[in-house]
Amino acid sequence: MSGTSAYAIKAVDLGVRYTLRVRRKTTVRTSVANFVLRRPPERFWALRHVSVELSHGESLGVIGPNGAGKSTLLQVLAGIMRPSEGTVDVRGQVSGLLGLGVGFDPELSGVENILLGGAFLGIDDGKVHELLPSIVEFADLGDFIEAPLKTYSSGMRARLGFAIATAVDPDILLLDEVLATGDANFRAKSKARVIELVRAAKGVVLVTHDMEWVQEYCNRALLLEKGRIILEGAPDAVVRLHLERTAEATAARQAAAIAAGLDPAALAGGRGGGRR
Repeated sequence: MSGTSAYAIKAVDLGVRYTLRVRRKTTVRTSVANFVLRRPPERFWALRHVSVELSHGESLGVIGPNGAGKSTLLQVLAGIMRPSEGTVDVRGQVSGLLGLGVGFDPELSGVENILLGGAFLGIDDGKVHELLPSIVEFADLGDFIEAPLKTYSSGMRARLGFAIATAVDPDILLLDEVLATGDANFRAKSKARVIELVRAAKGVVLVTHDMEWVQEYCNRALLLEKGRIILEGAPDAVVRLHLERTAEATAARQAAAIAAGLDPAALAGGRGGGRR
């Protein structure tokens, strides 16, 4: 953790616990038995004992396998989700793009969704109209800016969302796997915008699978696995450990497949699901 007191975000001993009330294999008989016998509902911790401090002017990369709790952490930092335990102190205006299309209406045009997205971020209506031309220019969607969002590709939605989230000059920017979406030109432009924010003493937290981005542009990195911090520190060291553990996990799955008489090549093409 950073030692400075002039932090943008300080989260201490965060925990987020979910209750699994419904499972696919749960039958009516099982549900009644659980109720009669007063069996407690199944719970799991999406995050546990997670402490993070972000200073102004820092870019923190959050990496880890699918199901590690990365997106849950961003939602807590954004104030969208309340932690089950621990505290979060945020100092400054937060803007975030925590998923494609969050806060958007597919029936509305790009321009209308800019106005809607501004309201979603708590921006004054007059300020959104003032920023509208620059947002439209940065998104660079051409005539599609007047078309319904439902006609957009995922890359186009990412461009629009990123343009909105970064146009408000936030003190803290939270991004969830959005820089990997879109064409090469926009990815370069979006990375340049993030670098500008960091240089302007803004705080950035980025969830990503792009290890090159983490190593080149982040001041620090955080590796999450199963809701817990495995390592926090220099990006190169954190990325190296993540790749090593990923390779070990892949080898273990392949060995288990071989032992079970399955084709390990069938596992190589899939990516783990579950919570992020």
